[in-house]
Amino acid sequence: MPNEEFHVHGVHDHAIEHAAEHGSVDSLSGRVAVLSAVLATLGALMTFAGGDTQAKAQLYKNSASITKTKANDQWNYYEAKGIKHNMAEFGASMSTRPERIEFYKAEAERYRKDQADIKAKAEKLEEEVTDWDKQSAEQMHLHHRWALGATAMQIAIALSAIVLLSRKTWLLYGVGLVALTGLAFGGLAIAGI
Repeated sequence: MPNEEFHVHGVHDHAIEHAAEHGSVDSLSGRVAVLSAVLATLGALMTFAGGDTQAKAQLYKNSASITKTKANDQWNYYEAKGIKHNMAEFGASMSTRPERIEFYKAEAERYRKDQADIKAKAEKLEEEVTDWDKQSAEQMHLHHRWALGATAMQIAIALSAIVLLSRKTWLLYGVGLVALTGLAFGGLAIAGI
């Protein structure tokens, strides 16, 4: 039995060979396919950048919450020192022995100084909370810009499919307009606006 190769030539293979030999007859499909690939790539990059800014916003918000808890702890400590200060003053006013009066006055003064230090720490932590919240809000603003840009790219890709199905090339202007809108949102995000 001779060793012969047998090749079944399918319709798809014939179409590919014909296009390779004679050039593609449907240049619209090729152009729209390339355009869709570029739009999909830009949309993917915008989606990635949007996810990154959203993650940063959440991280900053978490940092704000943790710092707020630390500030609250300091304020509670401040209040506890205030109660001790009041108790020491009360002890000084109620005592009849001079050495106890001096002891309670010294304690009251120590608690007052402690309160001042604790208050400064708490206020510094409150400022940090404000900074973290501001950074979180800025990142969420950028996230929305990236999300709008990525959404516009997805709409442009959908319009590209409509161009291919309907063969209405005038719709490419709509594709371009929506894609430019997406790029504008991406540009705003890059600029931090």
